[in-house]
Amino acid sequence: MEMLAVPAFVLDTSCRVMIWNRACERLTGVPADEVLGTSEHWRSFYQDQRPTLADLLIQNRKDEAPALYNVTETDTHCGAQLCAESWCDMPRAGRRYLAADASPVYDDQQRLIAVVETLRDMTDEKLAQIALEQLATRDGLTGLANRRCFDDTLQAEWSRAMRQKQPLSLLMVDVDNFKAYNDANGHLGGDECLKRVAQAVASEMRANDLVARYGGEEFAVILPNQSLKGAAIVAERIRSRVEQLSLPSRFARDGRVTVSIGAATAIAASGTDASQLVATADAALYRAKHMGRNRISLPTAEPA
Repeated sequence: MEMLAVPAFVLDTSCRVMIWNRACERLTGVPADEVLGTSEHWRSFYQDQRPTLADLLIQNRKDEAPALYNVTETDTHCGAQLCAESWCDMPRAGRRYLAADASPVYDDQQRLIAVVETLRDMTDEKLAQIALEQLATRDGLTGLANRRCFDDTLQAEWSRAMRQKQPLSLLMVDVDNFKAYNDANGHLGGDECLKRVAQAVASEMRANDLVARYGGEEFAVILPNQSLKGAAIVAERIRSRVEQLSLPSRFARDGRVTVSIGAATAIAASGTDASQLVATADAALYRAKHMGRNRISLPTAEPA
């Protein structure tokens, strides 16, 4: 155990450390003589006290593991092994993502005498996975949710609204005269404009709202459990916030970049789908453009 390249420690049936190998010392930054014979091994991995997988096995508490860890396996042929992953804010080694396997050791009479826990540092792999997931769901320019994420979220929120019989609101936000602005200021200037507008829109969101780059210079805002009146208030805040950016534009009547916003609200019901909500918000956006831009527009009649 001492010479294993894999970090490992062993607990006896009283949850005291019997072995804390050299690889475990290197991983945690905690020397063996600090933990051998004690039940303080948790301090090497966490700021606040919590059981390791080995503790859960010894104390016959493996059913609690899913509440504490991302459990990947709870049973093997012997019916006792625990495998899990989690972020650990290790006092001496920093924040690391560890995969752990805890296995029981039995004597000849099949009595539990110890538990071995081995560890794997998967921080680099986890960070790479997070980066890939962000690439799949985030817009590279603005950092907002992308179209794919918007479509998935809208479907999920539509289903939830249908189950709970709650309203679901949608805002479609479009930067006024953006093509002319982009042509005059170049792509770099246009990109900077979109990033500033995106930040302004995102600043008005609640925790459970979603703002996405819908395409080009258009943004979409999903407002769960929000009435049309509430959506109109949010839309006006967004319109005002973008106007206050005071981004100069010679194509606007007042000389600064503005947005037009279409709002729509629906009570999801059987026989309807989220595309109808998008179509209603799009139509309202078109009316806002037609009426002179830099304004919000509501549906001609609020959906039932």
